[in-house]
Amino acid sequence: MNEPGDTSDEAEAPGEPGDADPGPTGEADRPETDAGGGSTGTAGPALSPSLVANMSGLLRNAGVPEDQVADAGRHGHLPLLVVENLVLPEPADHDLATVVEATGLSAELITRVWRSLGFVEPRPGDRIFTDVDIDLLRTIGGLLQMGVIDDELVLQMSRVLGSSLARIAAALVDAIEPSDEAVDGRAEGLLPQTLRDEGADAGGFAQVAPVLFPTLLEVMGFVWRRHVQAVARARITREHSGSDPDHMVVGFADLVGFTALSQQIGTHELAAVVERFETIAYDTVTEAGGRVVKMIGDEVMFAVGHERAAAEIALRLSETYRDDDELSDVRVGLASGPVLQREADLYGPVVNTASRIVGIAFPGTVVCAAPVREALAGDVDYSWKSIGSRNLKDIGRAQLYVLRRAADGERPRSSRQRAEARRAERREARVTEMEEQREKRPRRGRSAGRSR
Repeated sequence: MNEPGDTSDEAEAPGEPGDADPGPTGEADRPETDAGGGSTGTAGPALSPSLVANMSGLLRNAGVPEDQVADAGRHGHLPLLVVENLVLPEPADHDLATVVEATGLSAELITRVWRSLGFVEPRPGDRIFTDVDIDLLRTIGGLLQMGVIDDELVLQMSRVLGSSLARIAAALVDAIEPSDEAVDGRAEGLLPQTLRDEGADAGGFAQVAPVLFPTLLEVMGFVWRRHVQAVARARITREHSGSDPDHMVVGFADLVGFTALSQQIGTHELAAVVERFETIAYDTVTEAGGRVVKMIGDEVMFAVGHERAAAEIALRLSETYRDDDELSDVRVGLASGPVLQREADLYGPVVNTASRIVGIAFPGTVVCAAPVREALAGDVDYSWKSIGSRNLKDIGRAQLYVLRRAADGERPRSSRQRAEARRAERREARVTEMEEQREKRPRRGRSAGRSR
């Protein structure tokens, strides 16, 4: 993840997300639909008359105005309108002043909580709060009065919940909304064949939503409890082992050539590439006992408590992407040391070092900072090659090493692999030579300054 203008020691600048232009997706670009509510274009596949009737009935029973139902039918959005009203069926009848009076909380705190959750800031007079919102805020107020929590904890947890659940919500709506793949049959969607045969994935989804959404809430609650248990167990294990709880090995894996690829393929093909990249990353990291901290476009950040586990993750990532027919190579950077852990994210010099290292690694290689190499110096399963001291932007010089499996040197390689290895060695030699020449070169202005 290099900043604009950062070209120091780069073999190839990692791609940044958002390079591909998916084209206009606004409402004006959606085609009109037929009178029955079925879409005739990119708004989605045509809905059968029975689905239209059922969804329209659900909306009317929920109290949705007839003009909204008709408008959704014309634009092919009936399924999403059903989902919107089933997820939050309570009417939004209360403004900020009413919530302040009902909960005893200040308008400032309510506004900050609402904003931390990722919602639009409530303006005076806007009726955006439901009875459920008031009950929740009243509960928070009671906990504050008892001293169980304080304002900062409320805001911190609001940020975590808001960002996490916003991603879950977006993924769910993406799965519900009809896509071009659903139209031409390239994607099957979330529903069984019987519901897909009714006419459209989204329409069928809207029909089963009254049963499905309560189930999803139960699943999210269960997964959350399992994660809490796993985090607590990991902390206890680390403390009992006597290891430093703040010590982590942080890695970044960057997909080579993503920027160029994103400009050459369509949005749906690009989505498939991203999905494949993320699937391999999550499977590889978690299988080896690590944790995916976050996905950053064409890059994955991961962490684990031990250097050996980190080495295995890094090498497996490199090997798996190399052998995958649909994706290009990755380059991986590793650094270890104390980190600040906050809201499931990691901060500190170790994170910055790992991020900078991946920017100078060659495709298909794993490059490590000296502390990682020192921790694994006696491990016979790995071999190391020094690439010298390199300048990492905003960090300084750092001794770096390429990590390989010890057996790699003994394996017969194809002529292509041998040629790639020779090119990589020549590139490394040129970079090292350039570094040495730059160090020997007198800095401009230094002699003149001393002669005064």
